[in-house]
Amino acid sequence: MPAEEKSAAPWRQRLKKYRPDWLTLVLLGLIAYLWFRPPAWVSDLDTPVADAQAVLLSGDRMALDQWRGKVVLVNFWATWCPYCRHEMPAMEAFYREHRNQGFEILAVSTDDDARTVREFLAKEGYSFPVALDNAELSRAFGSPTRLPTSFILDKRGHVRHKISGQVHAGRLQDLVLPLLKE
Repeated sequence: MPAEEKSAAPWRQRLKKYRPDWLTLVLLGLIAYLWFRPPAWVSDLDTPVADAQAVLLSGDRMALDQWRGKVVLVNFWATWCPYCRHEMPAMEAFYREHRNQGFEILAVSTDDDARTVREFLAKEGYSFPVALDNAELSRAFGSPTRLPTSFILDKRGHVRHKISGQVHAGRLQDLVLPLLKE
């Protein structure tokens, strides 16, 4: 047997003998669960939002009250935030599936550079409306300091849920679908 195989043989033998104990399996399961259903703190509210103007990356101005009659997810995020980046595919899929039923997203980027945000959105293929954060918009939602933070507005323009942490498909279904039926 060549020298390389002799030195690798004890390692391979140990690896073949390794059987994970129950604690290792539980920890691996917990890690997988948290990856796909990350923790977040959801507050149930029923508070009106002051009307605020958002300037979309397209240059269009959008007042929040223009979306009355629709359920709106307002998501504060940044391109440098890994948790924000992780939640966006679920947001995009939910948006595409439910926008014809009266669901909208306003993703509010806290990035300073619009070009960075545009490049990120183009690279990832996201189609929901995006605005850069401004003082008026931030104030309307209590000036969120943690990213990501999302707010779900009902058809009357009231904040019904505040999500401090990531959104995912299951959370969107649980929180948005009942509001679409109202």
